[in-house]
Amino acid sequence: MDPAALQQFKSEVALKFQLYNSLFTSLPFHRIEKTGILLSMLLNVCEEGYKKKKSPVQIMDEFFSMHTTYRNEQEQTDLLFRFVQYVERQVVLFDALEDAAFSKVNDLSGPGSLKQLKGILERTDAIADGHDHTKHADQFSVKLVLTAHPTQFYPGSVLGIINDLSKALQENNTTLVNTYLQQLGKTPFFKKQKPTPFDEAMSLIWYLDNVFYPAVGRILTYAANELQPWINADQPMLQLGFWPGGDRDGNPFVTVDTTLQVAATLRSSIVKSYYMDVRRLKRRLTFKETDQLIAQLEKQLYNEVFSEGAQLELTADGMIQQLKQIRDTLVYQHNGLFANLVDNLIQKMHAFGLYYASLDVRQDSSVHVSLFRSLQQYFKLFPADYDQLEEGQRLELLSRLSPLPAEAKLQEPLHEDALNSVKAIATIQQQNGERGCHRYIISQCNSASSVMEVYGLFLLGGWKPESMSIDIVPLFETIDDLKSAGEIMEKLYRLPVYREHLQRRKNRQTIMLGFSDGTKDGGYLMANYSILKAKQSLTSLSEKYGIDVLFFDGRGGPPARGGGKTQKFYASMGNDVSGKEIQLTIQGQTISSNFGTIDAAQFNMEQLLNAGLSSYLREKDEPTMEPEEQELLSRLAADGFKSYVSLKEHPEFVNYLANASPLRFYAETNIGSRPAKRGSATRLSLKDLRAIPFVGAWSQLKQNVTGYYGVGTALQLAEQRGQWKQVKDLYQHSLFFRTLIDNCEMAMLKCHFPLTSHLADHPAFGEIWHMIYSEYELTRKYLFQLSGKTELMADYPVEQLSVQMRERIVLPLTTIQQYAISKVREMEGANGQGPAAAIRATYEKLVMRSSFGIINAGRNSA
Repeated sequence: MDPAALQQFKSEVALKFQLYNSLFTSLPFHRIEKTGILLSMLLNVCEEGYKKKKSPVQIMDEFFSMHTTYRNEQEQTDLLFRFVQYVERQVVLFDALEDAAFSKVNDLSGPGSLKQLKGILERTDAIADGHDHTKHADQFSVKLVLTAHPTQFYPGSVLGIINDLSKALQENNTTLVNTYLQQLGKTPFFKKQKPTPFDEAMSLIWYLDNVFYPAVGRILTYAANELQPWINADQPMLQLGFWPGGDRDGNPFVTVDTTLQVAATLRSSIVKSYYMDVRRLKRRLTFKETDQLIAQLEKQLYNEVFSEGAQLELTADGMIQQLKQIRDTLVYQHNGLFANLVDNLIQKMHAFGLYYASLDVRQDSSVHVSLFRSLQQYFKLFPADYDQLEEGQRLELLSRLSPLPAEAKLQEPLHEDALNSVKAIATIQQQNGERGCHRYIISQCNSASSVMEVYGLFLLGGWKPESMSIDIVPLFETIDDLKSAGEIMEKLYRLPVYREHLQRRKNRQTIMLGFSDGTKDGGYLMANYSILKAKQSLTSLSEKYGIDVLFFDGRGGPPARGGGKTQKFYASMGNDVSGKEIQLTIQGQTISSNFGTIDAAQFNMEQLLNAGLSSYLREKDEPTMEPEEQELLSRLAADGFKSYVSLKEHPEFVNYLANASPLRFYAETNIGSRPAKRGSATRLSLKDLRAIPFVGAWSQLKQNVTGYYGVGTALQLAEQRGQWKQVKDLYQHSLFFRTLIDNCEMAMLKCHFPLTSHLADHPAFGEIWHMIYSEYELTRKYLFQLSGKTELMADYPVEQLSVQMRERIVLPLTTIQQYAISKVREMEGANGQGPAAAIRATYEKLVMRSSFGIINAGRNSA
C-alpha cells in the first residue's frame, strides 16, 4: 500500500473529475444544462432511495414526480436516453483522467519493472560465491494475443478522442479539454450495424500502431542493453498474437477471404510503421555512408507502402542486416551517435517481422466432426463405420490421409471454409513468414481425435507431414475437459505420427486453457483450481515424454474470466508448472484499460515479464503449493463447486438471468461480430450461452456471481471441520491462493444488492435472489476474517477508490436499466399493438443502451 499513490490519484483523478465534470454543462446536447442538473438530482434520489430499500421503479417514479414536470412516458424516456448519453461521456472523462495520471500514480521503475528485476539479478549474482550461477533465458518470452471478444463498447472514433483527451489532461490544457469534450458530445457511441470481423481487426490494429509498436520497442531496447547477461537479445522476449480474422469459433462471418485480408493488412501496417521510423532515422543519419544505406532501406519500404500488395523480396532478416551495418558504421566512425535509435528499430523488426502479430486460426471441434462425416458420406474416404471405430483406429486413419482432389466440392460452406483455411495458412506463411500464421486452435477439444482431425485436415488441404509448419493447439475449458486433458495428451504423445510432428516442431507443444467457460461451468474456486491441477499434470506428463509444454491462457477482463491481478498468478507458479513462456489473451476492455496508452502498456508488459523471468531465471525449487496446501485447496474447490452447481441447477436459474438482467439484449448491442450464443435454438440454454454475455449479465445486475459464489460456503465448511488455522496459513503463505482471494474481493466490491432487492419477494425469482445474497454476505464475512480487514480491496486503495467512483458514476444507469427491465417484464404478458408495442420497444432499447456505460465503467475489472 503506497499512501503517495493514493494521494496522487485523489488529486490527479478524483479532484480533476469534479472540476472537469462541470464543463459538461456546456456540451452540445439538447437541453443539456437541465440534463446535468437533473442527473445529479437522480443520483441523490438513487442513493437515498436504496438506503430506504426502495425499488428502481419506486426511485424513478419519485424522481419524475418530485423533480420534473414530465408526466407522459415519451417525455420521461427521452430524458432517460439523454441521461445515458451524459453518463457515457462522464465515463470517458474518467477513463481519460486515469490514463493521463497513470505514470504519476504508478511507479514505472518500481516493483515488477525490468529495472527492479535487473537489480535483483545483479544482487543474486553478487552473492553467488564467485561461482557462475547465472541462468540464461534463451527461450523465455511473453506472448500477448489480442482478441475481439466483445467486452468493449467504444467505437474507434471514441477511442481516438480518449487518447487525445488524456494528452490534453496531462498538459492541463483546459481549452483543448473543453474542445474534445464538445467533440465527444457530438460523436455517436452507438453502432447502428454490427462490426464485421475486418472492422474488429482494424480497431485492434489501431492499438498495434499507436501503443504496442512504440511500447514493445522501448522494452526490448532496454532489455537488450541492460539485461544482456541473462537474456538472448536475438530472441524477442515479447511477441504479439491476433485473433480477429482468424477466430471462426461460433462466428459464421469469419471466412477465408477475411483471414487473408487481415493478414495482408497486418503486413502492410507494420511496413508502414517501419517506413515512418526509417524516414525519421534518415533525418538524423546524415553522415557519410550511413545516408546512402538508410536511403536504400527507405526505398525498399517505399516500394511496398505505395504499391499494390506485398513485395516478396522484402524480408525482415534482410532489413535487420542492413540496420546492423548502419549501426556498425555509427559505432566505429561516429562515436555511436544515434545508434540507440537504430537499436530500437532492430528490436522492433525482431519482434514484429513482416507479420506484426501472429494470426491464429481457431475453430470448434464439432465443425471438424461434421466435416469428416460429410467426407465419409460423399467421398467414401473412410469406412462406413468410421464413427463406431475405436479411437486408436480413427487416429490411425486420420494420420495417413491424402490431399482431397482439386475438383472435389464440399456441400457445406462451413466445411469448404475449414478446408480452405488450411490452404490460406500456407499463403500467409509465404507472404508474411512462418510466424505470420502458424497455430490452429481447437475449441471444445474433448479427445485425441479432435487434435488428429485437424492434422488430417491439413493433409487433405495439401500439406506434407514433413513440412507441416503448424502448431496444433488443443483448448480445454470445461471442468471435465480440464480433468481429461492429461489422458488426451498422453494418447497424442504416444502416437508415432503426432510424435514425429512434434519433433519437427522442436518438441514444443502449446496447450490452451480457458477460464471463462470454466467459471461458467464450475464456479470461481473450481475453475481456478482445475486449471492449476491441469497445468501441473500436463507439465509432469510432458517432461516424461521429453516435450516442452507451453501454456496459453484464455483470460478475460474481469476476475470471473481469469483477469484481475494476472501477473501475480504467474509469479505464484512453482517448479511444478512449466514457465518457459507466458501466453495469454488480452480481450475487450482489458486492451483499453491495461494497454490503452504507451505508459500503461509498458508497465503491464514489464510486470508480466518480471513475473515470468524472475521465476525462470532463479529456478524455483519449490512447488506452487505444498501437498497439504493443495489438498486443502482441492477440498475448498470441491465444496465451492457443490454450492455453485446447486445454484446453477435451480429450475429458475436461466429464467432469472434472462428476465432480471439485460442478457436477452446482448445480441442487439452491435459491439461484436460474433453471435451471443452458439447454435440456432430460439430458447435460451446455459450450455449454448457464451461465457462473455453470461459473465457480463451478472456484472450489470451488480451480482457478479461467477467471481465469488461458493467461496463463503467453502470457507465456512473448512471452519466447521476445524481447518480454519490451515486456511489462514494458506492465505498468508500461498501467493496463488492470496491472488485468488484478492480477485474475489474485486468482483465483490462491484456488487450492489439494493439494486435488485425488489426481486427478493418475487414469486419465481425470490429464492434465487436470496441464495445469491446469502452467499455474498457469507463470503464477505469470511474474507474479512481471513484478511483481518473491514473493507473489500483494503490492500489496494487506489483501485478501491477507482472502483467506488466508477460505480457511483453509473448508479443512475444501473437504476435506469433495472427500471426499464421491470417495465418490459410488466408489459410481457400483454400482446400490445400500436402505441403499447412502441413504448415496450423503447424500454427494450433503453435496457440495451444502458449496457454501454455500465460495461465501459467496469474497465478496471481487467
